[in-house]
Amino acid sequence: MESEFFTLEAANDCPANVVFIAMTKLQFKGGWNETKGKLKQKYAQLTDDDLAFAEGKDDELLGRLQQKLGKTKEDIRREIENL
Repeated sequence: MESEFFTLEAANDCPANVVFIAMTKLQFKGGWNETKGKLKQKYAQLTDDDLAFAEGKDDELLGRLQQKLGKTKEDIRREIENL
């Protein structure tokens, strides 16, 4: 997933209730298989299908985990990156 950046000028032209979130590529230590194993240990209800990861499809993975775990995508992203 490509990062999205917004200039300060563009942000100033938006209504006050608009929030910009810069999404970056999902980062994890070691290989994905190691991270997947740690997630399966922590959350026994996760299946291999839930944890299927394709390069550039970070948001799809986070969406599946969000549905399964009832956490926000940002919480899940932070948890994966801190494993």
